[in-house]
Amino acid sequence: MEDNTPALLYLAYLRLSEEINEAGKAADPDVRPAHATVFINMEHEGIRLTRLAEKAVMTPQAMGELVDDLEKLGYVRRIPDPGDRRAKLIVFTERGERAVETAFTLIGELERKLRDFIGVETLEQMHRALRKIIDEY
Repeated sequence: MEDNTPALLYLAYLRLSEEINEAGKAADPDVRPAHATVFINMEHEGIRLTRLAEKAVMTPQAMGELVDDLEKLGYVRRIPDPGDRRAKLIVFTERGERAVETAFTLIGELERKLRDFIGVETLEQMHRALRKIIDEY
């Protein structure tokens, strides 16, 4: 069963996520793995909740709970959308920006480990293949 592509991708995702989550917990214990969905799908200039949920393939209600949690913890805040005063944009606070910087550092370390483990060429081939899959599906 583990030799099919979806299973292999899922298992690799679980292993890599576990490593990132452990490192992230050590760097910032307030951030939970579920919060990664918000961080991954945010846009630098801010994003509406409905768009954030859509990008994450979640309901707005479920995404709203994660955003509420991160807002209480001081990672994000809601501001009026300059294009539509009735709407709100979710933006990172300074604490959120620091968490993003930490995440990029952790991801960079993981990329280096992968490069050392499987080699530059294999990692680049894997990136190309994964991009094709993402673009197609």
